[in-house]
This record gives sequence, C-alpha cells and structure tokens, in this order.
Amino acid sequence: MGEEKIRQPLLEKQYYKDCPGCKVEQAKELNQSVSIRNLLIIWMVVLCATLPISSLFPFLYFMVRDFNIAKTEADIGSYAGYVGSAFMLGRSLTSIFWGIVADRYGRKPVIIIGVISVVIFNTLFGLSTSFWMAVITRFFLGCLNGVLGPVKAYATELFREEHQALGLSTVSAAWGIGLIIGPALGGYLAQPVEKYPRIFPNDSFWDKFPYFLPCFIISGIALSVAIACIWIPETLHNHNDSNESTDDTEALENGSCEAGEGKIIQKNENLLLNWPLMSAILVYSVFALHDVAYQEVFSLWAVSPMRLGGLKFTTDDVGNVLAVSGFALMIYQLTIYPYVEKACGPITIARISGVFSVPLLQSYPFIAMLSGLTLYIVISIASILKNILSLTITTGLFLMQNRAVEQHQRGAANGIAMTAMSLFKAIGPAAGGAVLTWSQKRMDASFLPGTHTVFLVLNVVEILGILMMFKPFLSEKKKTHTDQLH
Repeated sequence: MGEEKIRQPLLEKQYYKDCPGCKVEQAKELNQSVSIRNLLIIWMVVLCATLPISSLFPFLYFMVRDFNIAKTEADIGSYAGYVGSAFMLGRSLTSIFWGIVADRYGRKPVIIIGVISVVIFNTLFGLSTSFWMAVITRFFLGCLNGVLGPVKAYATELFREEHQALGLSTVSAAWGIGLIIGPALGGYLAQPVEKYPRIFPNDSFWDKFPYFLPCFIISGIALSVAIACIWIPETLHNHNDSNESTDDTEALENGSCEAGEGKIIQKNENLLLNWPLMSAILVYSVFALHDVAYQEVFSLWAVSPMRLGGLKFTTDDVGNVLAVSGFALMIYQLTIYPYVEKACGPITIARISGVFSVPLLQSYPFIAMLSGLTLYIVISIASILKNILSLTITTGLFLMQNRAVEQHQRGAANGIAMTAMSLFKAIGPAAGGAVLTWSQKRMDASFLPGTHTVFLVLNVVEILGILMMFKPFLSEKKKTHTDQLH
C-alpha cells in the first residue's frame, strides 16, 4: 500500500508545464485513437533516412565502372561492395553514441542532425568523381545519420501502449518501402542524358555527373523533412523541480512514472545481460546481413551481362521491378500483415516466412534462363514475394526488441541494435559483391556454376537466421509486475 501511495501521484498528477515528454503523455491520455499525424512523422523520417541507403544499388555497377578502378568486368562487383559497406561501417561506429545522445538530449535533435547529414553527404556522393570520394562520402553519411535507432524508440513513445505495435510496424514498413523506392529512384534518374536526351543535353552538367540527379532529388526531400522536423514533438522527459527527490526526478527524466523499487530495478538493468533483447538483436543482425547482401547482389546481378549469368537489365528495368515490389509491399503491410500477425504471432509468421524464402531465392538462377515479357513478370513476382517475406521477419523482430526493454532504456537498446546490425550490414555488401564476382568467374564449373553459388551462400545465411529464431536461442521477455504497471 505504501508503494502505491508513492506511485499514484506520479502516475496521475506529475505533469510538468515545460516538459515536452509530459505534453506527449497528456496528448496520449486525451486522444486514445491512432494519431495519423504521428504515423506521418514516422513515415517521413524513416523514408528520408532509408532512401540514400539503397538508391545507389541500380547504378552502382555503372558508377564503379566509370571510375575505371576495376581491372576486369567481373571485378566491378567487389568494388561496388566496398562502396555499399562504407555507409554501414560508419553507422556501426556511431550508433551507440547517437542512442546515448537521444536518451540524454532528446530524440528530436538526433533526428534533425541525421536528416541534415543526408542533405549534405548524399549530395556530395552524387558529385563523386573517384572511387575514394564515393567511399568517404558514404562513410561520413553513415557516421552522422543516426536516425534509425532512436526513431524506433520514438515510435513507441509517440503512441499509446495498445498502438505501439502499429508504430513499430510503421517503422519497418517505411524502412521496407524506402529500400524499394530508393532503388526505383536510382534506376529511373541515373544517367539522365542517355535516357532523357531531350531534357538533359550532351556535354551538360548532368553529362559530367550522370549519377547526381537521384541523389539531388533525395537530398531535396531530406531538406523538406529537416524543415518539417522543427515542429515534431519531443518525447523525452525533462524535469528540473528542486522539490522532487533525486531518485524520483531521475525516474521522471528517464520517461518512467515509477519510483522506489520499480525505478531501482530499471536503473540496475544491464542491457548486455538482457537475453530476450540480445537474442532478438543477434537474429535481426543475421537477417539484416542477408537482406542488404540480397539488395546488393540482386541489383548487380540484374544489370550484369547474360554471359555472366545476369539479366542484362538497364537501370530503368531494375527500377521498374523494384517499384512494383514497393507498391505490393505497401498494400501487404497495410491490409494483410496485421491480420496474419494477429492470427499467428510475430515470431511464428517470421519463421514461416524464412522457410519459404529459401526455395524462392534458389530459383533466381533458373529465372535468368527466361527472356522477354516472361522474364519481367516472373522476376517481378519473385521480387515481390522476397521483399514481403523479408519485411514480415524484420517486423516481428522489431517488436521483440522493443518489448524486451523499458522506456528509459530504449534509445540505448536501439543504439546497440543499430551497431550490431550495421556491423553485419557492413559485411553484407562487400561479401555479396565479392561472392558475386567469384561466382561469375566460374561460369563453367561442374558444381553450382555461376550465380547458383551466390544465391546458395545467401540461403546459408537465411537458414542460420531461421534456426536462431527457435528456442532456446530466441526468447521473449516475461511480463513482470513492473511491466504491467506501465
């Protein structure tokens, strides 16, 4: 009873006039429905952070070719992998730092800094005239774009508890759509002088910098989002009331409405010893490695010549396939996924999705034997299914990660998740590009010739992730009395 007396005033009355976190909490109390405005905030921030990650995939092969650094055509994939990995390496070095900054100073400043970094370094990447300039600009973009970790914590804090799953699924949906729209923009807008000669004449600025237009469009979107972010709400609590005890003030600053025993449990929790959190992060990291390697390999494979096992697509062709996939992904996320997740649970449906991904991915080299309209239709269907299955897996793991920690530690927890994920994703493009290059040099091998090898390697990573989604490795956090009081 005594503990209840401490908590009750904090739960019902401790709202501070100048505290941004308290204003958000009050708004959630007054409006119990889903806020469309908050959903739009999450969408625009995540999209803005995701577009520059993937927009280079369709034209990266041609960009590296134009740098004249690769000795042979097959070596282009390896150098392209290094450019793709530079971003993830930069992000892995700073994700925990940005998570700590988000917990100390707020989610909003980290989001704004990250979006502004897109404006600057994505623009510079589009103006790259050498391989090393491309690598360095991508690296700095990764270092300063610390949005995706804190925005997951932000998504849970903007919504009431019963709507938090929707907030996190919006993050994964926007992430998934961004990974599709980005390559579509890159595919349609790269090399505009060749594609749209009536609009972009020869020997013009666009001829000298053939890959600047998609980067310029994305940077323009990011600038608009950066300006709009001035008015988004901050969710971090900030109290400076001298009448409060030190312990109670710390609890409120951390976004916790509890004092006493509940707060001490929160304060002493070591995130690295939180196995439900760490197991979800490790499994997600394996799938993140697979997904980014797949994105890299798919785009490089699609534009490779047929004699090397590719589809000989143009950047437009890749953009068309990925745009169709993105549209289908959006419909699935908004209409079908909520019902499937409710019926099966996030982890069960993720396991099923992983199992179906394996034979689908191994069919890609056989799809390359098709031609004409049949090839477009079949590869589009395969791309749609692959992206839907990947999104289903990542959404389930997002939910597990954020349910495994309490509010005041979500920024740091997501920082750890982003560091692990980025390390794995830094390996993905470089490894995927290297394996693709190796596979294209053994087109006449008797066992797993050509691109059969690269898709088998991707499936080995996928199978490892599937096995890790089962107990005893993956475990969910059991609800405690403290959790139920939130």
